[in-house]
Amino acid sequence: MMLIPCPWCGPRDESEFHYGGQAGVAYPADPGALSDEQWAHYLFFRDNPKGPFRERWSHSAGCRRWFTLTRDTVTNEVTA
Repeated sequence: MMLIPCPWCGPRDESEFHYGGQAGVAYPADPGALSDEQWAHYLFFRDNPKGPFRERWSHSAGCRRWFTLTRDTVTNEVTA
């Protein structure tokens, strides 16, 4: 079990949350100008580091707010 610290509700079980993916992925300024390959890269290619990783989470069974945290992908320790 992993406890995720919601900034508004405090630490909660991971079953209350939904993972939103890598944090800080900017939407393309002009998506219509992208090739199919560039669009696919935007949609499907994300970093997959071993160690600290910034992620988006939604507290779907609680306050329903989105937030960003840094989690170590090896130990699942939340560091920020």
